[in-house]
Amino acid sequence: MSQPALFKYRHFEPEIILLCLRWYLWYALSYRDLEELMTERGLSVDHTTIYRWVQRYAPIFEKKCQASLKTTGDPWRVDETYIEGKGQWMYLYRAVDSVGNTVEFMLSATRNAVSAKRFFRKALRARHTIPPRVISVDRNAAYPKAVGKLKTRGTLPQNCKLRPIKLPS
Repeated sequence: MSQPALFKYRHFEPEIILLCLRWYLWYALSYRDLEELMTERGLSVDHTTIYRWVQRYAPIFEKKCQASLKTTGDPWRVDETYIEGKGQWMYLYRAVDSVGNTVEFMLSATRNAVSAKRFFRKALRARHTIPPRVISVDRNAAYPKAVGKLKTRGTLPQNCKLRPIKLPS
């Protein structure tokens, strides 16, 4: 979709829309903060208008960004950590490839085989990933169960090896 067709019949210039979207998606700004920033620059943009722009254009930009992501390597390193966000403690699952590129991440309230399986399914569904050849994990008992179930269902290749490693202390 070309830029003129994408922003056709919009009251504001495409540069203004893109600027608001960039600020909203990149920085932790609210719609009302963006409305104030635009007012300081002499533009009268309502916060609901910015909300509508985000709802309309964010999925399009996500697809364009996903297409430009580099394909991940086939050895993965998976771990989880316990973090606090908004006053609530959660587990952050994360997978990185051999170069250090993030394959996928997920927040979960639990640290069990169901959460691990859900994380692996999410990582394998990502457009920029290829199925791993080796997955290095810590010695959490949930990983062998989750990987075993994914192999029996055919979601994960049978030749994929799960390598538990001891973490440095």
